[in-house]
Parts: sequence; C-alpha cells; structure tokens
Amino acid sequence: MNPQRTAVAVLATVFLFNLLGRGSGDTYAVFLLPLEKEFGWARSQLTSVYSMYLLVGAFIAPLAGTLFDRFGPRLTYSAGLLCLSAAFWLAATLGNLWEFYLFVGVMIGVGVGLVGMVPASALLTRWYRVRLSTAIGIAFSATGMGGLLFVPLSQWMIGQFDWRQTYQILATVLLLAVPFAAFAVPWKVYVAGLQDSVSAREARHPEEGWTVRSAMRTRLYWALVQVFFFTATGMFIVLVQAVVYLIDRGFSPIAAAAAYGVLGMLSVVSVSLSGLLSDRFGFRQVVSASFAGTATGIAVLLALSYWPSSLLLALFVFVFGLCMGVRGPIISAIATRKFTGPRVATIYGTIYSANAIGAAFGSLLGGVLHDLTGGYRTGFAISLCAVAMAVAPFWTVPALRNFR
Repeated sequence: MNPQRTAVAVLATVFLFNLLGRGSGDTYAVFLLPLEKEFGWARSQLTSVYSMYLLVGAFIAPLAGTLFDRFGPRLTYSAGLLCLSAAFWLAATLGNLWEFYLFVGVMIGVGVGLVGMVPASALLTRWYRVRLSTAIGIAFSATGMGGLLFVPLSQWMIGQFDWRQTYQILATVLLLAVPFAAFAVPWKVYVAGLQDSVSAREARHPEEGWTVRSAMRTRLYWALVQVFFFTATGMFIVLVQAVVYLIDRGFSPIAAAAAYGVLGMLSVVSVSLSGLLSDRFGFRQVVSASFAGTATGIAVLLALSYWPSSLLLALFVFVFGLCMGVRGPIISAIATRKFTGPRVATIYGTIYSANAIGAAFGSLLGGVLHDLTGGYRTGFAISLCAVAMAVAPFWTVPALRNFR
C-alpha cells in the first residue's frame, strides 16, 4: 500500500474508533434525568458514577498504552469495543446503584480507554511528521463528532422508546463494530509501517528512547500533567450537568440536548484547526486564546442563571464550543514529539490519565456542589479558577513556554 494512502487510512481508522468510544460514553448526559426520575438517586450519586467512568479511564490509559506497545492495535481496539458493547447490554438491565457504578462507571471507562486517544496518538505519531499536530487534531475531533451524533440521537431514542431500549441499541451498534476491528482493518500493514518508522527514527535520534521514569524527571512532563488535569476539571464541572442545567433554566430537553450536540460540532471545527493554528501562531498563543474563550463561555453560562435567554445560550454554545477541544491535540502533539520512542504510548497514557482524573474530579465536584448549594453558580466560579490553573504552565514553565 502506498505510504501516503496508508497514513490517511490510519487516521480514518483511529477517527472512527475514537468516535464510537467517546460518542457512546458521552451519552451519559442524556440518561441522567430518566435515571434520576425512575430511581430517585441524588444528583451527586449520579454524577459520581460518571466520575467513576472517568477515573477508570484515567487508570486504564497507561494500561492501554502498554497493551498497544506489547500486543498491537488489533487486540486493543477489539477488546475495547467488546467491553463497551457488554457494558451497554448490562446497563439496560440495571436496577441498583452498584450495578450502575459497575456497568457504566467501570466497564464503559475501560472500553473508552482502550479505543481512545492513547492508541490513536501512538499510531499517528509514527505515521506523521510535519503534520503531526494536524493529524492528532483531526483524530481528537472525533470526540466532538461523537457527541454531535450520539447525544441528540440518544435523547431522541429515549423519548421514542425508553432508556433501557436505548442502551440496547447502543450495545448493538458497538457489537457490530467488533468484527471490523478484529478482521477488516489491515493492522499488519499499519504496524509494519509503524515499526519501520520507529526503527528509522531511533537510528537517527538514539537519545529519544524515552522511558516513563526518564520522562517523569522532566519539568515538561509535569507541566503537561497540570494542563490536562485542570483543563478537564474546569470543563467537566460544566459539561456533565450542562443538559440538566439548561432544562432547569426553562429550555426543552431536545433544545438542551441539541445545544450539547452543537458544542461537539463546534469542537470538531476547533480541534481540526488547532494543529494548523499552533503551527502558524505557536502553541502558547493558541492555547491561551482558547482558555480565554472557555472562561468567557463559563461567564455567559453563569449569566444564564440570572437571565435565561436563547441569545445567551447561543453565545455560550458558540464561544465555549469553539474553544472546547483545542488543548487536547496540542498537549498530545507536544508529548508525542518530546517523548518519542518505543514507549511513547505508555508515556502518553500516563499523561493522558491526568486528563481523565481531572474530568472525574470535576464531574463529581459539580454534583456535590449542586447538592450542597442547590444551584450551579459555585461550580461555575470554581471552574473559572481551574481554567486559570490550566493555562499557567504555558506562561511559567520555560520548557513549555518555548516549545516548538
């Protein structure tokens, strides 16, 4: 196969699997209200399940990298899709909170981690050189595209059927993707090229044979961890309860779900362009501008608690959505460029786990603050503080501030 065509095929494949994984995982937001009504669980209990899902994803990220490094993408992706399908089938039968934790919190967390950006970045960093940031940005955009497709569709299916049947439909879709991952994708071609690429790069740059331990000795590693953790904390305080918050402010469930989906659509645009923008203007400039936009969006969301209006909702969706996914591809590009070598997937997995831990902490904190205060304003204020902590390393850590 032509190397250029193979590179495009690799990108398309990881995009598809990332879309299926993150898109199905993000449907949790529209199941929150039906579950709350049927079982009477507290908001903090429901959001803590989502926190469990994200926390499991944090711990599975290094394992996903190790599995990829040792056994390759066929086993990693197939196992992830099987786990996701089984999780949704079992979730359709749940009746107790502990089952919700196990099926949605643990199993979906494992599945999404195995088909997410850790194996994707490991593949892309070996196939792309000059345009690595752009390739990773396109792969990351599958997260937003997944939300755009799965979240409104799941909301519609819940209205047409019920939440249990919707879980079963999602399980079937994911099960149908397993044979594609196991047999249809030419992984031997992908991995052969990957191994040739790694060998050639190591021959040219033997000093780039990073290990997890040596990477952790660098200030850049911990700066990336800080950015990922606080970015996810600030974002998920807002995102997990966004649909319910908008419904509480008087918007219809379909309008709230559609707004959530449009956020994903806009993030597809911004994520896809993040690599091109950072190559032209620099990582620090693009990241700083995106955090400014995120803070503006949170401020608009806070204003909605005082003056609910469609105009403010549209402004929030536009500003917040355009900035929502910019940081992930940039952090991934920096990490894979800096810590290149045979263990790049494992190293990136440990960095990516900070993102999942921050998301778990943020989603749990948002639910707890809602139960304690009876509203969302305190959570929005803390989200703004987290955004400030996230952007700080790009201005205070020389290795990150001057990275090219």
